[in-house]
Amino acid sequence: MSSELRVKKLRGSGGYIMASIDDEQQMKGNLGGPDLFLAPMGRLNTEIITKHFCNTCEKEFEGPPKIEYENPNEEVAENLILVEKGQYICNTCNSTIAEYREFRKEDEVKEIGEAKPVESVPQPTQVAPEPAVQEQPEVSPQVQQVSTQIPSQEKATEPTPVGSVSSIEGLDVYDENAKKIGTSRQVGIDSNQTMVLIISKNDGTEGSIPWSSVGKVGDIILLGKVSVTQVNQPGKCSSCGFVNNEGSKFCEECGTKLQ
Repeated sequence: MSSELRVKKLRGSGGYIMASIDDEQQMKGNLGGPDLFLAPMGRLNTEIITKHFCNTCEKEFEGPPKIEYENPNEEVAENLILVEKGQYICNTCNSTIAEYREFRKEDEVKEIGEAKPVESVPQPTQVAPEPAVQEQPEVSPQVQQVSTQIPSQEKATEPTPVGSVSSIEGLDVYDENAKKIGTSRQVGIDSNQTMVLIISKNDGTEGSIPWSSVGKVGDIILLGKVSVTQVNQPGKCSSCGFVNNEGSKFCEECGTKLQ
């Protein structure tokens, strides 16, 4: 494998950087398609970064952005340690250009187990005020009956196997090899009336995962061996990813014939 350095554009969710990388680093950043992504590479040496572009500033700057990181060494799942997490940050507006997570298996042979569950925050219980006049003994049983019905309704609508639907929004989604494949967005229903998890994939497109294939949720979402179904987007070019106006026959960006 060649160790020659080449200047490449490495994309993040909030911009990109230009850096001199070798073939091994390029393989890490290649998630399929023509683009390279910064998140899988982790923390790069600032000396190899020549420029950075911020989507918020809509401007390219000379030199590297700021890199802030911490080393929690936290067990996020059985046999999976979150060694480091950090951000590439614009020097001008402090917007996040890219985020990264680095994981390590305690036992390389052993498989990754279930993710640590999200700690549930107990909800405050509303207590009905005592009536001023204690002459209606039937009021207390009625209040008690309502209070016992509400938890059972909440339990019936709680999705499984993941705890709260709202708790998964924005969490990083990793496959069985601890490789990040995207970020969770929402829960939806497909054409077969089956519940699915909608994610934003690393290449910027959307995908869906059967709800039954989603494991327990912790600080991240870990998946089993499942395939991500591509969500069709009208006018999107399969070659370069450019979203064209509906009804276009050819891509306005690269000229490829649209399906």
